[in-house]
Amino acid sequence: MRRFLRDNALSLVFGLLFLLSLAGQALAGLADYNDGRLSHAAEPVGLFDYVTSATFAVDVAENWQSEYLQFFLYVFATVWLLQRGSPESKPAGRAGLETDEEQQVGQHKTADSPKWVRAGGWRTGLFSVSLGLVMLGLFLLSWLAQSVAGMSAYNAEQLAEFGDPVSWFGYLASSDFWNRTLQNWQSEFLAIGSMAVFSVYLRQRGSPESKPVGAPHQATDESG
Repeated sequence: MRRFLRDNALSLVFGLLFLLSLAGQALAGLADYNDGRLSHAAEPVGLFDYVTSATFAVDVAENWQSEYLQFFLYVFATVWLLQRGSPESKPAGRAGLETDEEQQVGQHKTADSPKWVRAGGWRTGLFSVSLGLVMLGLFLLSWLAQSVAGMSAYNAEQLAEFGDPVSWFGYLASSDFWNRTLQNWQSEFLAIGSMAVFSVYLRQRGSPESKPVGAPHQATDESG
């Protein structure tokens, strides 16, 4: 058990932080939601009713889709785009898909290579882009969840104010949807760009996201 915890500490800690944050969001969101209901002379709802509501779902999904969009774009953009001096970038001259030798595929595979790499053909081709495809798929699924839950929550507000509900396509064209979406996207793009630039000139000793403390600023890969 001790070895399992040591070998999986990063995913376990962030998984726990995720669950604690989600629980905190549910409790804080419930309090805020009920404050709004009381201000409109409506009865407050319980925790279960709130976490199964479209209001909670859209708040969660709009953050998830922006995070997975960030990783999808980052995985694919860093294949071709470089940032001199950043450990988040490949060194100059290595932009692109790289050679089979560098990627340890084809005749350069080893006995320890993943099964689909050793299989060759379409399996190796699919496996070689599997990370980006999964990030894209999770983004699209969470974006779809956001749009459906957002439409439901928006229409509930419209009906409460004697307005007309909208269709899914109508909601996709609404300012409510794009305000929710773009306020998350811009923060993710800012965070990625900031990390790429700050890591050129700043260090965090012991972190794989940083170059060695003594590495020159112009050194691009994390090894310095």
